[in-house]
Amino acid sequence: MENYEKTSFRFEIDSFSEKKAAISSPIFLSGGCEWFVTVHPKGCPIEDYLSVYLHVANHESLRTGWKIRANYSFTVLNQSLRELKRTTEACDLFCAVVPGWGYPKVLHVNKLQEEGFFEKKNPSFSLSQFSGWGQDKLIIQVEIKVVEVVYEEELTGKEMLDFNGFPILYTQLASVSKIFVNHMDFAEYFRPKDKVVKTAYMNLLLSVIETLCKPPLSFSETELSNARDKLSELTEAGFKLDWLEAKLDEVSLERKNATANSYRVEELEARIKNLELTLSDLKFELNKEKKTKVTKILSFDDIVGSRNYQI
Repeated sequence: MENYEKTSFRFEIDSFSEKKAAISSPIFLSGGCEWFVTVHPKGCPIEDYLSVYLHVANHESLRTGWKIRANYSFTVLNQSLRELKRTTEACDLFCAVVPGWGYPKVLHVNKLQEEGFFEKKNPSFSLSQFSGWGQDKLIIQVEIKVVEVVYEEELTGKEMLDFNGFPILYTQLASVSKIFVNHMDFAEYFRPKDKVVKTAYMNLLLSVIETLCKPPLSFSETELSNARDKLSELTEAGFKLDWLEAKLDEVSLERKNATANSYRVEELEARIKNLELTLSDLKFELNKEKKTKVTKILSFDDIVGSRNYQI
């Protein structure tokens, strides 16, 4: 295995407080690979938090089955190079499925001011002389060390990898990573250490989520009950899944409403069919009456009488 050196890269953002959309850094090299950093001033996916991510650049052009494992950390600095926040070092696997990793909650946006982010270099300046909101600078420093670079020409879909302590299939990486990104502490109290057991529980969690992704009327009440049983088992094992329980309740209610609506639709369709039959019968009677109606033309005598006047 090749020994790669640690690389440090600084990304300076002028007038940071005016930024709203994501900002991407220039591409830099580390471990023979190209990288770039994205900064979300308003948070992604969690709002009101500074979010920072590290991405593999131009990954579409890399060979099939590429994987890069790297250690990395971020440091947030203000315009005076004062450290505001330093993340813990992470070790993640970058690949075609997940080419970027990072921290969605680096620092709350209000904390930037509390930590002196908008401090003035010369306190004697007035607000009119120094518009801190327009001249402030945020510096993101990333330290990265590539641990391993692997290329596989063909992937069978059965490859296993370790993700945050859970052995999972390579094909499950995108799904599992989304769970950790949006619910970072969901496995905080999960205690089993055996790898086989951890894999089994993760598969159980994914199966519950997949069940809830189906249309409400496509699964039975038994499937819904089984999903609740699995959720209880996962909770007892230490997973924090209040967010999933809320979704299960939501899906259950939607299924109940959808079932009621389905019955109502069937009832209305039956009524329409009955009305159509009734209308058909009425049309038949009408046509029958038209065919049998009197067509005789009355004469004068028919009206005044046929008796002759005698002179």
